[in-house]
Amino acid sequence: MWKWMLGLLVFCVLLCAGSGYYVWTSKEIRAQIEQYMPGNKLTEVRAEKVMQGELTRTISAPGQIEPETSVKISAQVSARIVALPFRENETVKKGDVIVRLDSRDLAALLDSARAALRGEEARLEGAQAAVQQATQERDRVRKLASSGDVAPSAVELADANYLRAQSSLRAAEHAIDQARAQIVRAEKDLDNTTITSPMDGTITRLDAEVGELVVVGTLNNAGSVIMEIADLSKMVLKARVDESNIVPVKENQIAKVYINAYGEREFRGVVERVELQRKVDRDNTGYFEVWVPITLERGETLRSGLTANTDIMVETVRDVLVLPSQAVVDRKIDELPKAVTEGNGNINRANTYARVVYRLEETGKVHSDGRAVHKVVATPVQIGTSDLTRTAIIAGLKDGQSVVTGPFKALQSLRHDQEVLLEGAGKDAPPQSNPSGKPDEPATASRS
Repeated sequence: MWKWMLGLLVFCVLLCAGSGYYVWTSKEIRAQIEQYMPGNKLTEVRAEKVMQGELTRTISAPGQIEPETSVKISAQVSARIVALPFRENETVKKGDVIVRLDSRDLAALLDSARAALRGEEARLEGAQAAVQQATQERDRVRKLASSGDVAPSAVELADANYLRAQSSLRAAEHAIDQARAQIVRAEKDLDNTTITSPMDGTITRLDAEVGELVVVGTLNNAGSVIMEIADLSKMVLKARVDESNIVPVKENQIAKVYINAYGEREFRGVVERVELQRKVDRDNTGYFEVWVPITLERGETLRSGLTANTDIMVETVRDVLVLPSQAVVDRKIDELPKAVTEGNGNINRANTYARVVYRLEETGKVHSDGRAVHKVVATPVQIGTSDLTRTAIIAGLKDGQSVVTGPFKALQSLRHDQEVLLEGAGKDAPPQSNPSGKPDEPATASRS
């Protein structure tokens, strides 16, 4: 019995030794085991080479699409609407009759003003006759007074009557002017009962109907707006640029406009006006309104009031090292090794944090899965302008060096001299890079 037990024990030992040797020599099994051994698992990263390129800084702002030219049609007299020859969405030409008001009352006022003028003209003739009579009486009394036939008081009375007649004549003349002015005003009011279009355009809004009474606005009360006419061939984005971003925005800068209703279609525009008066939005944030006329294709029109966003190109730099903005991370200066911080001109000791990029260097090691093992080197850098996805590097890197660009979670946990693997790289594969020589750009974020 003991011989059988001894043989079984020897067989088990040989079986375990053979299995261990197979596992040790099998790369596939060793790789699977190392996946569950935290001490041997290496972080996988993405990398690309630093290349020179062009970078454009943009300022983004929301806004609304509105016609560059639009007018609100209101009445200059109070009357009822008797005709509206055009309806909403119809095209009108300059001079077309667009509103007719009831003119009967105003025509009667004009007749009354003309009758009043005729009455004042008759009164003027009487005043002229009175002046003539007073002049003759004054001359006769003065002649008699020179020979002593009348008392001096008679001369004074004649002079007073003459002055009163002159005053009545002037009053009659002024009344004539006033009556003529009333006729001009009545004629103008009568003309205002027929409203014509001041421009070529489209009726975008109609707020009144035939039979409604329109009133004239005053200082405290707005008048009746009958309709609105707009030139839809020239549309402009009125963008609300945050007050913290308004300084670099200038006239004649190129802008890209994205209208929500048109998906990802890109419209072109140029900044035409940057208003100087600060305004306050509904959420109490300050902004400045910027006008961006939109370039449209021939015959194309846009609806007024559409929500849109714009990217205004405020600065363009060329022949600079460009990296994805995600590759630049902040690290506490005290947590970086002295070999990195001592004598490095890209670190400002007055700051708590330094901007760091992780360069890739080869170690000469090969992972069990056949991939080359690299190490990351914390490299302080100085950055320049940035756009939505990329950042210009002013100092700290050289053209052609490989740096870690992702994933974001891995970048947050990387440390100096940490060993890493490249995602998807085979044995002895070089660091990933863009064959076009330009840094990869992430997918464009959706705009709201």
